[in-house]
Amino acid sequence: MSEERIIAYVLLNIALGKEHEVKEKASKLDHVTEVKIVYGEFDIVVRIEAPTFKALDRTVCSLRSMDGVLKTITLIASS
Repeated sequence: MSEERIIAYVLLNIALGKEHEVKEKASKLDHVTEVKIVYGEFDIVVRIEAPTFKALDRTVCSLRSMDGVLKTITLIASS
């Protein structure tokens, strides 16, 4: 039986001109499986696949503390 993982999407608002820098740093974080620069209300979407809520929290906190990140919204996917 495979262990179920927590999948979350984090929407980020980024300071002007910092999008590519944040994307590069975010893609190197533990449990991050995808990072996309997007157009619209948010600037970046990060997909996280974490084994526990504690691991998810650490990854989200790392994103929030990055230079250039102004705001985040975390969406946890249901199965």
